[in-house]
Amino acid sequence: MRTLPLSLSGIVVGSSAAYAVSSFDPTIFVLAVLTTISFQVLSNFANDYGDGVKGTDNKDRLGPQRGIQSGQIKPHTLRMAIWINSFISVLLTLLLVFVAFRSNFQSTLFFIGLGALAIASAIFYTVGSKSYGYKGYGDVFVFVFFGLVSVIGSNYLFVKTIDFLLFLPATAVGLFSVAVLHLNNMRDVINDTNFGKNTLAVRLGTRKSNAYHVFLILTPMILTLVYAYLSSSPYCYLIVLFLGMPLFGHLKRVLNRHSEVELDPELKKTAILTFLYACLVGVLINL
Repeated sequence: MRTLPLSLSGIVVGSSAAYAVSSFDPTIFVLAVLTTISFQVLSNFANDYGDGVKGTDNKDRLGPQRGIQSGQIKPHTLRMAIWINSFISVLLTLLLVFVAFRSNFQSTLFFIGLGALAIASAIFYTVGSKSYGYKGYGDVFVFVFFGLVSVIGSNYLFVKTIDFLLFLPATAVGLFSVAVLHLNNMRDVINDTNFGKNTLAVRLGTRKSNAYHVFLILTPMILTLVYAYLSSSPYCYLIVLFLGMPLFGHLKRVLNRHSEVELDPELKKTAILTFLYACLVGVLINL
């Protein structure tokens, strides 16, 4: 569950921005968190199932063992868990939308559709013969849902308008989230290549993958500086000061690695740094 803090990062930013303009609602916040957690658990189950039944999760995979891979969970059991979790996700989405909008039909319909798309995206990343994760499109979906939808969408639940300035930290959170996925894909690049999982790391090769990862880590810091300049939150400059050294240390370890297995500890660190980034944004925009 190393991705759980990552999935909550956008909610933290969007909710904190709502709090800054006195539009925060604790009930909406709790429901948004529960819905996000449900989506993330569903994604984890689906990824375990999809990679497990396709044989991509095997003894050569460098990451921690998953359920089907280890033999502790049977495919049919995990398939049932996916159905149950999907049902829970639908219920939570409907409840969240009802509490947030009630009589606003257009917003209700839009967010129900967005929830349905999020559920489908969580499942079909690795499940099915046309799973988009096997075609190299995972980065796009992670950026959209973990960044833009999570931040802008959660903020809209509270304020009922779009704060276009929030696209800057939303993009930052999205890029950090993609960095975690990209680390995972760089770690598994050899095994994924052998099983036809054509992630962006497979498509780019080592040198370009490294350059892409540098872009994913450094661009959020630039966007944060721009956000601090344009917004009424000058304290956000401090984020670059606080996170600069850990992020440069991370890049140094990634670029100077001797084997792909050394990337595995960096996944958790990057996910935690992303959540820390979100918390810092949340606190500093309210000062």
